Amino acid sequence: MTTDRAPPAHVSTGPLAPLRVSAFRRIWSASLVSNCGHLILGVAAAWEMTRLTDSPEMIALVQTALMIPLMLVALPAGALADMFDRRKIALIGLCVAALMGAGLTVISVADLVTPWLMLGFLVLIGGGVAFYGPAWQASIGELVLQAQLPSAVALGSVSYNLARSVGPALGGLMVTVLGTQYAFGASAGGYLVLAAAFLLWRRQTVPARLPPESFRRAMVSGFRYARHASGVRNVVIRAFAFGLSGATAIALAPLIARDLLGGGATTYGLLLGASGVGAVAGSLMTAWIRGWLGPEWAVRVLIIVSGAALAAIAYSRSLPLSCACFALIGFGNMTVISMLNVGVQLSSPRWVTARALSLFTSALTGGVAIGSWVWGEAVSSLGLAPVIALSGGALAATALLGYVLPLRRESEADRQPVELTGEPDVALAITLRSGPIAICIDYRVNPEDARDFYLAMQAVRTSRMRNGAFGWSITRDIGDPWTWTERYECPTWGDYLRLRDRFTAADREAQLRADAYSTLTGQGRVRRGLERPFGSVRWRDDTPDPGHPEVGIYSP
Repeated sequence: MTTDRAPPAHVSTGPLAPLRVSAFRRIWSASLVSNCGHLILGVAAAWEMTRLTDSPEMIALVQTALMIPLMLVALPAGALADMFDRRKIALIGLCVAALMGAGLTVISVADLVTPWLMLGFLVLIGGGVAFYGPAWQASIGELVLQAQLPSAVALGSVSYNLARSVGPALGGLMVTVLGTQYAFGASAGGYLVLAAAFLLWRRQTVPARLPPESFRRAMVSGFRYARHASGVRNVVIRAFAFGLSGATAIALAPLIARDLLGGGATTYGLLLGASGVGAVAGSLMTAWIRGWLGPEWAVRVLIIVSGAALAAIAYSRSLPLSCACFALIGFGNMTVISMLNVGVQLSSPRWVTARALSLFTSALTGGVAIGSWVWGEAVSSLGLAPVIALSGGALAATALLGYVLPLRRESEADRQPVELTGEPDVALAITLRSGPIAICIDYRVNPEDARDFYLAMQAVRTSRMRNGAFGWSITRDIGDPWTWTERYECPTWGDYLRLRDRFTAADREAQLRADAYSTLTGQGRVRRGLERPFGSVRWRDDTPDPGHPEVGIYSP
């Protein structure tokens, strides 16, 4: 028996448990078809580029064209997915990708394809896929139990890698037998299949207590959360370094097949297919490896394995050996990406999940896009084999980042929202757009505990800043060493209410640790003020005070 909603807690949380949720299963199955079509597109475009030009830079730019939109569009798409219905955002992205794929098919049939025109269409198709990605990834947590989230994320990787195991080989065969126009058409059809699955999803939405942020403010909030949340920030930096150093495995695969192995489109497809087979195995073993080594050591070890395999490809002239190395790279890369993805989701509260995932996607794909261009340029001066070997060494070296930017272990309980008691007292006629708002909180701390209190307040500072506060400071009264005052600002009253709405169990624990040093308790120690810089208020004698009883008071 299946259901369209997440199953009760007693249901198994094994590797395939999320597939018992019918909505997840439908979308997962359709994504398998769509991913296969997207990979066929990449193979067809890369091989078509080798027909149109001999330039290594232009061939490497195929991957850049598909990846660069993920870097540029993912964050705006993530902000929109957090602000509005994620299902609708995903549908818009898929429809754009399908429409642009159909356009590329038409110009291919008319034999009007040029290198730059094809790259332009690939950028637009990549933009549609980038628009869809964060909305879908952030929706996984709505379809399955939180305990099933790692398995659901791993299944998403399985879907992509199952497609990788057959899509590239199928794409190479399709290009050889039918031509690139059929491959382009197949990719457009795959996006439509996935769009149909999203149409069948009856998403249950919970009405928000507050209106959505403005688009600009949502973007800023996403950046600031990632900056002040080390669990997200460390993953984003490491994902960029990972993509940048290891981009040659995919970007230069057409040249590896043609120049190092002396093959054609079928050889290219076999290499990518071997990578897909390895990646499927890695995705299925992610949970086991994570439990055996732990996320941090698993990521370090698998990065080194991938780097060594990439270096071996540089000196291989045997198709079976190269396929085996591509399989190792697929295994290592996809397992690392899955673990980093889970790390982001387990470090992000629901209000910012899509934006955190979009930043992770932007960093990873941006690294691949930039790396594809950089390594492609280097081939002209250094040669193909040395560049691939150098890329492998650089990839292995990124394992050292684990010592300075470790992955954090987050618990589900820490991310749970906490409803604050005690609504703010409001006696002024303010709206959600009124501001800036200054918040001051007093503490009475024994001077003997001053150092410990100060250190505890640093965790409070991180909590405030990642939830939307600006200008945080802590001051100690010169005349009374017992008195401390925390101060921060929010741009508007609405932003302050959202900050309160974003309070999590981890934030509460940080606040309780600081409060344990203070003898002051209750709401009386909190003062909230509407800032009025000099010259901003021009009252006339007949203008009432906004706090006068005759003037309306707004307190949401």
